[in-house]
Amino acid sequence: MSAQIIDGKTIAGQVRAEWKLRVDNLIEKGITPGLAVLIVGDDPASTIYVRNKIKACSNIGIYSEVHRFSGNASQDEVLDCIKKLNRNEKIHGILVQLPLPLHFKNDQVITSIATEKDVDGFHLYNVGALVTGNAIFSPCTPYGVMVMLEKNNVSIEGQHAVVVGRSNIVGKPMALMLLAQGATVTVCTSKTKNLASFTRNADILVVATGRAKMITAEMIKPGATVIDVGINRLPDGKLCGDVDFESAKEIAGYITPVPGGVGPMTITMLLCNTIIAAERVQTNIGQV
Repeated sequence: MSAQIIDGKTIAGQVRAEWKLRVDNLIEKGITPGLAVLIVGDDPASTIYVRNKIKACSNIGIYSEVHRFSGNASQDEVLDCIKKLNRNEKIHGILVQLPLPLHFKNDQVITSIATEKDVDGFHLYNVGALVTGNAIFSPCTPYGVMVMLEKNNVSIEGQHAVVVGRSNIVGKPMALMLLAQGATVTVCTSKTKNLASFTRNADILVVATGRAKMITAEMIKPGATVIDVGINRLPDGKLCGDVDFESAKEIAGYITPVPGGVGPMTITMLLCNTIIAAERVQTNIGQV
């Protein structure tokens, strides 16, 4: 029996519709959520991602603006722009599109964003605060995964969750968020010896390694929930995930496709974080 497909597009649409009501409520109170996106260089993939984010903002009623810099722009130019946006009251969220050119120091750029506007959840404060459960904003991709699990009534508490991948963007925060919901969490990497011995014991398997079709059917526990965060382009131009979807779907209980799985949720949670940032401003105004 094939796995139930976790449709990220459908869930993203539902979440955006729910959160649009919160945007409308803010606008009625005189606050329009605002997002500023900074992009350095002309990387084709980054350009597409930014365009999709701006379109998503428009569809839900969020104000957005894009600040573009040439690939040879200095880090100081970008930092100056961020400082101005930190002071800009109509901007509630600031996002720096990654990757940045090699001559940039990513940590310096990200930590220059005011913590209350760090809607990507990459600031060291928010990353560190995940440990105690006090982050203002959660990183968008793992946040989206948690919402997908919730919307499909996948039990987390008491389950064995295995995260394959240790990046600061997905793997590490994903493990912390699952742990906070009561899962027993194992973190592996693409270099873990006898990886299958870990993945076959996972009730929830989250894969984010950037290696096409790395996880095969024999590495999956029957009935497990499989979340594929990877997105890879094959020689024939087709997209695939880090999981061999066709074989895995015959073993798993739930599985996300690529494309159409986690991807749509990442942008959706960026919108949600921006709305939260605006609501925090509205709350502070109400307390004055």
